[in-house]
Amino acid sequence: MRLLDNQLGIIQLINGPVVKGSQMASFKVNEMVTVGEKQLIGEVVSLEGDIATIQVYEETEGLKTGEKITATGSPLSLTLGPGMLGNIFDGIQRPLKKIQTLSKIFIPEGIGLLSIDEDKEWEVELTVKQGDTLKPGQTYAKVQETLSIMHKVMLSPYIQEGKIIEVKPNGIYKLQDTIAIMESSDGNKIELTLMQKWPVRKPRPIGKRIPIYKPLITGQRVIDTFFPLAKGGTAALPGGFGTGKTVTQHQLAKWSDADIIVYVGCGERGNEMTSVLEEFPTLIDPRTGRYLMERTILIANTSNMPVAAREASIYTGITMAEYFRDMGYDVAIMADSTSRWAEALREISGRLEEMPAEEGYPAYLPSRLAQFYERAGCVHTLSGEEASVTIVGAVSPPGGDFSEPVTENTKRFVSTFLALDKKLAYARHYPAINYLTSYSAYITMLEAWYKENVAPDMIQLRTKMMRLLQEEEKLNEIVQLVGEDVLPNDQLLILEIARTIKRAFLQQNALHKEDTYVTLNKQYKMLVVIQTLYENTLKCVKMGIPISTIRKEPTFEEVVKMKYDVSNDHVELLDLLGEKIAKNYTDLMQKYQ
Repeated sequence: MRLLDNQLGIIQLINGPVVKGSQMASFKVNEMVTVGEKQLIGEVVSLEGDIATIQVYEETEGLKTGEKITATGSPLSLTLGPGMLGNIFDGIQRPLKKIQTLSKIFIPEGIGLLSIDEDKEWEVELTVKQGDTLKPGQTYAKVQETLSIMHKVMLSPYIQEGKIIEVKPNGIYKLQDTIAIMESSDGNKIELTLMQKWPVRKPRPIGKRIPIYKPLITGQRVIDTFFPLAKGGTAALPGGFGTGKTVTQHQLAKWSDADIIVYVGCGERGNEMTSVLEEFPTLIDPRTGRYLMERTILIANTSNMPVAAREASIYTGITMAEYFRDMGYDVAIMADSTSRWAEALREISGRLEEMPAEEGYPAYLPSRLAQFYERAGCVHTLSGEEASVTIVGAVSPPGGDFSEPVTENTKRFVSTFLALDKKLAYARHYPAINYLTSYSAYITMLEAWYKENVAPDMIQLRTKMMRLLQEEEKLNEIVQLVGEDVLPNDQLLILEIARTIKRAFLQQNALHKEDTYVTLNKQYKMLVVIQTLYENTLKCVKMGIPISTIRKEPTFEEVVKMKYDVSNDHVELLDLLGEKIAKNYTDLMQKYQ
């Protein structure tokens, strides 16, 4: 971090993380500064004459008026290069493992903007030779960062295209070592290293956006089949306290088929982040058989950490995600939760004495949410590769009220809405995603992919099941008024099948080895079994067989247990179960003929 001694301001006022300084007319908005004798990291958020307002990303306890504010000449930026995967950072990319060696309990003030380890050595393979033309976003070296991920070292989009005039041999290098020299089109010689800097609030450029066409497979039945996410899409996961937002986010982080996972714990409780930090390093990735952390970045900014760093944390996460997207990878970022981020915005806005809008949130809350979610997308990168960033943001509405500003504004910018329901959670129905109020706008976009890669009738089966669940909801209103006995047998059957759909398909046990992750093929076969059950029992009802007799068949319980009894590797057993159902009810009909 380069300090500019000729640009010095003086602290005039300290209000929590907000500091006002004088003599700062030469500073710039969004410029990173160091504040006070401890050199706390801050960012200029507004300028009025020679008075600047700064938000400080560290605790300001002990700071005094009259101390100096020093310019750095650059915005708050991340260091991007090998060493990010498998690492755990705070909200402004300071590595927590390294900080722990400096201070065992708390993050000390004034430690500076530490980042990825610049002393670590990497095995580097150069992919350019002397005389090659290099364009922004093109790869000039490769590093096997983990056994799961090849790190492609790219020319920064800030640098003009140029010609390689010198290339170092393949070998061992550190982040700041020069591995090649390029002469840009304006005649400047540029030393190329293994790292680049990028301001967190500025989206990284792309070649072009392309239409979304493939799903993000999560292994969670209610999501993959009923409310699919798309690679390059956006999703919100709102729910009140105790509805399972964090566990659902963990499941998505563990099992989704993105190449890279960025998990941002933004203002969450410390014990929840602790479970992530302890559990993730032990998990095995089902795709590679390697440790999941080899393709995961964790950003831990708990509720007791400085509020300004919480506000920056989701920008840190999305910038890292875009960097790996530019290499050609599909990246999924989990933000848990955007409500805590919005609360940080509200607190800082209050200290800045801005005019509050609805429920005290700043008037620019919708535009900030839009800026975040719009950084998702399925794209062609600057080097022409197809890649994506998918954003899944958890929302924590107070009291589970979905009409509050953060949830309402988030709904405007996301295409999948996975509403977590308190009633379902209290009934131990997990994941507690309400199948009647949730929706996905990606179903029509993904229909061709499901037809080609799973089964031609996958979406039609999903639609039939949804119709049965909607019918059940209407019938439940009648049942609550007059009881079940007044319903005809065909409607009683709908109630029974809908219960089976919920128990056998929509409920999923995150702690069961066979049920925690389910392949799309197994999901489809399970739907076929339920459809077979419905068709055969409906024939029995039409023959006049009492619903009580139909219910007595052990088949219903076998269908509920199929999620545990049939593994992902032996889905052919579900075909046998379907045949057994058809035979059992054929035999039953023959008895009544």
